[in-house]
Amino acid sequence: MKNRINIGIVLFLVFLVLKLTGNINISWFWVTSPIWIPFILTISIILCLIITISIMISVGLVDPNELRDKIKDIRKNKKDGINDNSGNNP
Repeated sequence: MKNRINIGIVLFLVFLVLKLTGNINISWFWVTSPIWIPFILTISIILCLIITISIMISVGLVDPNELRDKIKDIRKNKKDGINDNSGNNP
């Protein structure tokens, strides 16, 4: 794993130092926002995907058994180390 610094953590630390030194006058809600906003966005995207797939299954656009088989294939390929790149790589 590469050692990368997360931009959200850097922004939080900058806001924290500025808030504690009195250089900015914003609420603690916004000081901590670089930490919780990505979490909320990730949860929102996951919920939207779950709702969309549920609607597609209930309407009949997707067969649940076929979807389950595709997920199993993806997991098996990932476990076996097979990378399915559909691009035109030479």
